[in-house]
Amino acid sequence: MKKQNVDGSVVALTKSEPLTALVADIARWTTGCGEFQTPVPGLTFYHHDQPTEPKPGLTEPSICLIAQGAKRIHLEDETFDYDAHRYLLASVYLPTTYQVISASPGEPYLGLVLKFDMRELSRLMIDSNLPATRTRDIDRCMSTGEVTLPLLSAFQRLVALVNEPEDIPILAPMLHREILYRLLVGDQGDRLRQIAASGSRSHQVARAIEWLKTNFAQQLRIDELAGMANMSASSFHSHFRAMTSLSPLQYQKHLRLQEARRLMLAEDLDATRAAFQVGYESSSQFSREYSRLFGAPPLRDVNSLRQAAVGDDG
Repeated sequence: MKKQNVDGSVVALTKSEPLTALVADIARWTTGCGEFQTPVPGLTFYHHDQPTEPKPGLTEPSICLIAQGAKRIHLEDETFDYDAHRYLLASVYLPTTYQVISASPGEPYLGLVLKFDMRELSRLMIDSNLPATRTRDIDRCMSTGEVTLPLLSAFQRLVALVNEPEDIPILAPMLHREILYRLLVGDQGDRLRQIAASGSRSHQVARAIEWLKTNFAQQLRIDELAGMANMSASSFHSHFRAMTSLSPLQYQKHLRLQEARRLMLAEDLDATRAAFQVGYESSSQFSREYSRLFGAPPLRDVNSLRQAAVGDDG
């Protein structure tokens, strides 16, 4: 990529320039540590002054880009490290454990997450006449890829919109679309095309995953889920694990426990009510599985999170 100076001369644009602008814009917008929603739809900033402990969570379909620092994410037995040179891509909802591994007060972790919808990718593939991937293998729905200059430049222009809110309604959708296009033609494009292509096995399983994300409190019936994907139960189970590293039952359990935690924190439900609301029939089983995932029983975990939030606010 090139840029034109005021004197008319043309020089090559390097990654350091948009990256420096990204660092400045994210640092300016984030006062203190934590998560910061922006006026740009789907765009969230993150700021941490020190490494963090591993935390279980749910990674949405998104691209995670780091301007400064480094992060690590665990998907069952797989580990993904990424920094300013590599982005993280998740193409379906995935239960993960994540932590910041490089941050300091002098050089804080500054990152962003941009959510996307698989339907956007499918439309973009059609509009741009991009071919579907030729591989028939089912790939994991999480990967890291190289942060190229065109991708970084598009992100820098999107982030700059937080300072120009009147431009967001017009320019943000265009830049969001440009970023998705850069992903589709980049080194992880095959993975995205595989899942975005209507009729592919990955796309069929992703539709079932989307249904499960919304209906996790219902009793899980593998035959019905497999039917949504037009597969046999055994084939669906195999493809589901290949994409998420989890069985459908394990995936449902993670979703239930994450939602129960949210209900106790945000809506002040007690453990028993939260357990039944997300589909558990046994409060003792809920407490046991909750402790296994979050490292403490429900009441102790929620109290600890609330105390930590008070400490952050202070």
